[in-house]
Amino acid sequence: MENHSSSPRRGPLAGLRIVEFAGLGPGPFACMLLSDMGAEVVRIDRPNAPPMSPLDIVGRGRQTVLLDLKRPEAIEQVLQLLEKADALVEGFRPGVMERLGLGPQIVAQHNPRLVYGRMTGWGQHGPLAQAAGHDINYIAVAGALATIGATGRGPVPPLNLVGDYGGGSLYLVSGLLAALLHARTTGEGQVVDAAICDGVLSLLSNNLSHRLRGLYRGERSGNMLDGGAPYYTTYETADNRHVAVGPIEPQFFSLLCQQLDLPDDLRDAQNDRARWHLLRNAIATAFRQRTLAEWRLRIEGSDSCFAPVLTLEEAQQHPHLQSRKSFENVDGVTHIAPAPRFSRTPGHIQSPAGVLPVDVSVVMARWQKNSSNQQ
Repeated sequence: MENHSSSPRRGPLAGLRIVEFAGLGPGPFACMLLSDMGAEVVRIDRPNAPPMSPLDIVGRGRQTVLLDLKRPEAIEQVLQLLEKADALVEGFRPGVMERLGLGPQIVAQHNPRLVYGRMTGWGQHGPLAQAAGHDINYIAVAGALATIGATGRGPVPPLNLVGDYGGGSLYLVSGLLAALLHARTTGEGQVVDAAICDGVLSLLSNNLSHRLRGLYRGERSGNMLDGGAPYYTTYETADNRHVAVGPIEPQFFSLLCQQLDLPDDLRDAQNDRARWHLLRNAIATAFRQRTLAEWRLRIEGSDSCFAPVLTLEEAQQHPHLQSRKSFENVDGVTHIAPAPRFSRTPGHIQSPAGVLPVDVSVVMARWQKNSSNQQ
């Protein structure tokens, strides 16, 4: 097995230095992605912080420095570190970094090319900027939560994928990379205000288009992509498992009808809402005739847009994911492999989480040495 702790950094972001202030949720996940792509991420945590477990997948790939940010000498050490950094990532409430003496204006005086990434739920300003919240609150205000769930029942939280990681982490990463490209070209850093509610609204752009074109119905499970369409939803099998189908294109829907041996008088009902209940019942009846394993043998891999509904543990055994090496073993712990894939500069897991903290002087000496070598 590869020794991740001593392997050289590689990936499209190799050579990039990022200082991460320890937090929860989208900020750490964004830094995991950046580390997987080759960036050197140094995480600053408080001295009494509990040690990170090797089972904390999101915490992989960076060194940790323990500093008491209430002490002036620690702030000075952070500023010295930031002088050699390319980017900063923090997820505190607005104003916290300023009160610590590490706000964007002060940091820019020490390093004008540094990109300052700020990860919050509500953003740096606005009536809710100082309010506590979590993924469910941000997607609720943004209008996403209202669209998810079954007709006649309350909205269903989609884990914390849509808010924290979709509208938060991924937008923070894309914003950081864009700002870093600008800084490399101009020498000018800037603040990236990544608010989860903003990102979720951006993710809803296609949904808004459907509304503007009169193609969206307000009730949950009343539309094509929210489970309302009988050809884009899940069905139960004979062994109480589930399958997912999504043949939106007419030719793919026609193939599914053939594979399920649906009645001829329903094979033209794909876009006929008046017959959707009949089509749904016919598809449900068909899928209940066989087990999940039988359906997989029968139609998985065809153009009918079929997939088994698997647990994360089962996903590790799926032939497609195995062929792509979508999971990696790091010191006995199963990790999800870095994504996306790069043909010339593949990323990799630099180290497991839980690596012992190092003194800030160790990082400073390395960064100073590397900076001198680059001059």
